[in-house]
This record gives sequence, structure tokens and C-alpha cells, in this order.
Amino acid sequence: MPTAAKARVIEEAKELYSKSRGVVFTDYRGLKVKEMQDLRKKLHAKGGEIHVLKNTLFRLAAGDDVTNLPDEFHNGPTAVAFVFDNESECTKALVDFSTANKKLAIKGGLFGGRAMSAKEVEALSKLPTKDVLIAQVIGAIAAPLSNLVGVVEALYADPIRVIGAVADKVAEGSPAPVAAAPAVEEAPVVEEAPATEEPAAEAEEAPAAEATTEEATEASEPTE
Repeated sequence: MPTAAKARVIEEAKELYSKSRGVVFTDYRGLKVKEMQDLRKKLHAKGGEIHVLKNTLFRLAAGDDVTNLPDEFHNGPTAVAFVFDNESECTKALVDFSTANKKLAIKGGLFGGRAMSAKEVEALSKLPTKDVLIAQVIGAIAAPLSNLVGVVEALYADPIRVIGAVADKVAEGSPAPVAAAPAVEEAPVVEEAPATEEPAAEAEEAPAAEATTEEATEASEPTE
């Protein structure tokens, strides 16, 4: 293979590997072209792609992750299935195809940097789909939350009832303090002022009375 073409294939393999969530290694010997096309179509519908790669090229694409793989995974004729989404559905498509067509054999897989045997890949294919798992998780969370809301409402309800009862009692006794308030304000502080002025008025009137008496006495005395 020319150097430029080889470099292009390596770059394509690196891009496929970097985008994938995992890969599954298969032995495709004996598969006809039409059968491989059928497998590609089914896998693509689930979010994956399968490519026949030379093992040396895949090693270059995977880089250091190859150290986590058993040698039998990337030796001999190998078609690599790149899983971009829906891990369980992609692996199920591969397992179902290999069950119906014995010419395809699953060697193993690599997910999250961890090597998986053929049995583990099969177990992964039996897991619920992502949408089902999300629904199950939401359902598991929703039930306790509904119970928690009920408990919180109950905790808030009792104090509110107590506060309401106290408010009613205060409302019933409110006229008494309101009526008493004016009595305190109407203390005879202002009315004492005229009372202090009255003696002064009497003091002023006393000389006038005395003068009138003297005038009467003088008038009664005979004039010389």
C-alpha cells in the first residue's frame, strides 16, 4: 500500500476509534459480500459501523489502548465494529447476526478502556436500551420523591394549623387592648393646665373686691 494511502487509512481509523464508545472484534471469514452488506446496514441502523481493517492499522489507531487487549482480539482476519451510540443495541445486532449466521464469530470487545470477552459482549447485548434505562431510573427516583413531598407537606401543615389557631385567638381578644388604648392616652395631663390658672384668676379678683369694700366704707363716713 502506498504511504499516502496508508496514512489516510490510519487517520480514518483513528477518527472512527476516537468517536466510538467501544469496539467489538469479529472473525468474518466465510461471510459473503451480500451478508457483510446486510450486517453493515443493521449495525448502522443501531448507531455503529463495521470495517475490515488490518490489525497493524488498528493498533496504530488505538494507540496505548492496545495494551489492554488480548492478542487474539487483533490477530487473524478481523472486522472491527465501532459503536458510536446505543451500546446494548449495537452489540445485540452483532450477537443476533452471529447467532443466525455462524460464519461471523465475536472475539471480544473494548469498552471504556476495558477488554470484554465474547460472553461479556453477549451479556452487554441483553441489557435494556438507553431509553428504557432512563425511564427506569426516572421511575425509581420519582416514587421516593412523591413520598418525600407528602412528608414535607405534612410537616408544614401542623405548624400552619397551630399558627392559624393562635391568630384566631388573638383576633377574638383584640377589642380589649384597642379599647384600653384611648384611656391611657386621655390622661388628664392637658386638663390640669386650666385648673392651675383658676387660683390666679381668683387672686386677681380679690383686690377688686377689697377695693369695693373700702369705697363703701368711705362713702358711709360723714363728710366734714
